[in-house]
Amino acid sequence: MAEVDAGIPPEVSQDIEGGGAGRQPHRLERKWTFWFDNQSKVKPGAAWGTSLRSIYTFDTVEEFWCLHDQIFRPSKLQVNADFHCFKAGIEPKWEDPECANGGRWSITINRKANLDSMWLETLMALISEQFEEIEEICGVVASVRQRHDKLSLWTKTASNEAVQMSIGRKWKEIIDTADKIMYSYHDDSGRDKSSRGGRYSV
Repeated sequence: MAEVDAGIPPEVSQDIEGGGAGRQPHRLERKWTFWFDNQSKVKPGAAWGTSLRSIYTFDTVEEFWCLHDQIFRPSKLQVNADFHCFKAGIEPKWEDPECANGGRWSITINRKANLDSMWLETLMALISEQFEEIEEICGVVASVRQRHDKLSLWTKTASNEAVQMSIGRKWKEIIDTADKIMYSYHDDSGRDKSSRGGRYSV
């Protein structure tokens, strides 16, 4: 049974809890958690992740659609805010044991409509287990920024190039883009700029 966090408006909570009354809900293979982060409200000097909070853990198709339609559309976000959808039990932090040796596929997006559609297509692919390597995937992050937005698919084992390339090709097909997408290790973000850059690309 999913639990409602204080961040969900009461009317939405009622829709989620009562929307399937009298009907058998469609259970997902696993539970997923939506997270929200507003980095523009972080105090100077505060550790990364202090503004990150879990909002709702869901495990039915009905809960997913109610949450997505009423709340979790990236185009509704203000600048410097992020939506995350990760497997339940995994925090969207590099320090999480499931993410520590991982990395992420990323694409830069210039139109809000494209961000919304790619985000939704990715979410549907995750919860419906469309990826053959679903056990390798941690979750997805939609980031709204001043100049452009970004979508990132986080995975567990960055060094396994064959698996990451397979995931990258599948994701590119799912979001239906001709643009190149790049994979970087989480560790690379802490290096100097000259040593950063994509490890893999498709």
